[in-house]
Amino acid sequence: MANHPDYRAQAAKCRAEADAATLDNVRDQRLRAEAAWIEMAVRQERVASSRIAREAPVAIHLQTEQGIP
Repeated sequence: MANHPDYRAQAAKCRAEADAATLDNVRDQRLRAEAAWIEMAVRQERVASSRIAREAPVAIHLQTEQGIP
């Protein structure tokens, strides 16, 4: 899981580039890119939460079967 890109850092970079842009079209493009990175970050976080919720009962069951407190 550690191999996932840092989507929020990429979004922040795009925001900084948008703030520094002097051309409207460049600023708009960087803001669109920021929005896309944020969307990917939210999706990644949602998938991670779902995975934890889905796998937790299995882990508890395995621990119970093996007598691990």
